[in-house]
Parts: sequence; C-alpha cells; structure tokens
Amino acid sequence: MRIHVCAVGRLRRGPERELFDDYLMRFGRVGRGLGLGPAALHEVEARRGGGAAEEAGLLSRVIPKGAVVCLLDERGQELSSPDLAARIARWRDSGKGDLAFVIGGADGLTGSFRSQSDFMLSFGPMVWPHMLVRVMLSEQLFRAASILAGTPYHRA
Repeated sequence: MRIHVCAVGRLRRGPERELFDDYLMRFGRVGRGLGLGPAALHEVEARRGGGAAEEAGLLSRVIPKGAVVCLLDERGQELSSPDLAARIARWRDSGKGDLAFVIGGADGLTGSFRSQSDFMLSFGPMVWPHMLVRVMLSEQLFRAASILAGTPYHRA
C-alpha cells in the first residue's frame, strides 16, 4: 500500500524537512517488507486569499483515486501508536492500494471535505504548525511500521 502525505504549504529546507525526510526514509526501509510504501509527499499551495475551499480543491487533485483518506484534524480521533499501526494494517489488508494522510492549511479543512474522508486522526486538541505535523506524522508512520515488523523501536 502506497502512502501519500498530502499537505497545504511547502516544507522548506531546515531541521523540520531533515527530520521529515529521515523518518520517511526509515519508514520506507521497514515498510517495504510489510507491503507498506513507498511514501510520497504531495504539496499544494493556494493563492493568497483562496482559503480552505481552494485548498480542498487542490488537495482533492493530489489524492489518488480510490485511496483511503485520513485527515489530520484536531476534531479527529486520538489513537495510540499501536492502534494507528493496527488501523494501517487493516487498511492494507483490505486490499487498498493507496492511503492518503491529508494535512490542511492554517484555516483547516472544509466541512464537506472532512465529511468525505474515511477517517479523521488527531494528534491531540492542540493546534500544531503544519511543519511539525508532517514530522510527527512521518515519525508515527515509521513507528507503525516498526510495531508491525516487531522491531524494538517502539517500547510500550
């Protein structure tokens, strides 16, 4: 199952980008043997003033057809790392070829976009900058693959 991180905004060079790339590379190594990956980043940018509606349209174009769509949203469900790993495994085992994790912009995602998703995931009630959400997501993807592979990275 291919993994897609679909996000509003560009992640420039710097420590956040380095961490994001490092965790995705680790995910690729561990996930390959589990039928997970590769992972790809799809970035979109709305014109100034386009807002959440324009961002939703741009995001819709980069999400592969038939993909499981998991939005990262503060209103979503909070999961433990093992629970996220199990959910990813269920999606994979159901025969889905693509899983898209969607990260909205500063104004979040429209209600209609949220209602069309398969799942909404929350990293807690706090609002996080998109740069950090990408890093946190990439680490959790690597952690999920590590849990499924039985490696010692996750200690709980």
